[in-house]
Amino acid sequence: MDYKKLVTYFFFLVLIILPFMLLPATAAPGRVGGMEVYCGSRCRGRCAKAGFQDRCIKYCGICCRQCKCVPSGTFGNKHQCPCYRDKLSSKGKPKCP
Repeated sequence: MDYKKLVTYFFFLVLIILPFMLLPATAAPGRVGGMEVYCGSRCRGRCAKAGFQDRCIKYCGICCRQCKCVPSGTFGNKHQCPCYRDKLSSKGKPKCP
């Protein structure tokens, strides 16, 4: 096999594989992109009635990514996600909204 054919095959292979490497993560649970989508939608629902929605969504997102769950509803129901319920701030108060 000569050098030109080898280079041609190499570039052909790169053109086939490269698009799959550049695709964003899908919304499958467990993947980073999927968890972002899951947490974003769940936290927007959880913080719908919050006075400071941006702060609520920020802390809910942090808790969701660490715990991989968000309690249902806009308030309470923290028994559904013990990790979310038990997270405390540096001041000893509940961290997750």
